[in-house]
Amino acid sequence: MPGLIKNTEIFCVEDDTDFAFFMETAVLELKEVSTIQIIDNGNDALRILRVLATDKLKPRLILLDLNLPGISGIDILKAIRDIPFLRYVPVILFSTSDNPKDMERSLEFGANSYVTKPNSYVDLIVCLQSFSDFWLHQHANLN
Repeated sequence: MPGLIKNTEIFCVEDDTDFAFFMETAVLELKEVSTIQIIDNGNDALRILRVLATDKLKPRLILLDLNLPGISGIDILKAIRDIPFLRYVPVILFSTSDNPKDMERSLEFGANSYVTKPNSYVDLIVCLQSFSDFWLHQHANLN
């Protein structure tokens, strides 16, 4: 369980340690993104998000895997939307599933987007740069 609770630009819930490593490495290659925090299970992620909300700290973007140990990405999404301080933080379901029902459920419960994880490291960098460009920069300027 993570010992350090910190504010971060991207808060990611990902249980695959290899993919988490690639995410952390890819973020280092992005323009204008400096921090990512990766939590490996749903229960810890929800606990940390509640502490962040209590401390009035909010990530700028939340990435959720769909299938997680402890609590699912959909259940975390529902909980986030019920926390007033975090309600409007952009949340992207970021999963290996390309099942249309998973996509529909994610959007139904308040995800801002649903993205299927890329298959290569280069595509992961492109994907994360896209998230950064839109959700951390363009979208942030709209609010």
